[in-house]
Amino acid sequence: MLLSDLLDARVVDDRGRPLGFVVDVRLVLDGPLDGALAAPRLHGLLVSPRTGTSFLGYERSDARAPAVLAGWLRRRHRGTFLVLWEDVAGHGGDDDRPVELRAGYRRWAPTLPPRTGG
Repeated sequence: MLLSDLLDARVVDDRGRPLGFVVDVRLVLDGPLDGALAAPRLHGLLVSPRTGTSFLGYERSDARAPAVLAGWLRRRHRGTFLVLWEDVAGHGGDDDRPVELRAGYRRWAPTLPPRTGG
């Protein structure tokens, strides 16, 4: 599967009710070593109820400048949530079928923690 197969895909719950669009994915580096780093694994999807556009990096809780753009993107993406990949029951792939979430999926906060260190 390609990342482009998921981005901007419609998302529905287990009953087919629309929830929004995939605007981004979360990856974690916890797989087997792939050179100097661990291999990436798909952790979850960011689902926005209003738009198929990305956060442009403003999902970080410490991203505040420029203030006008940061504020506009936060309002535009209000209601966005993270759903874990294990809660995805099916995905459309490269056709027009939506991403379907399993019954009992959980909505997680979409923000990333502040950056630490340099």
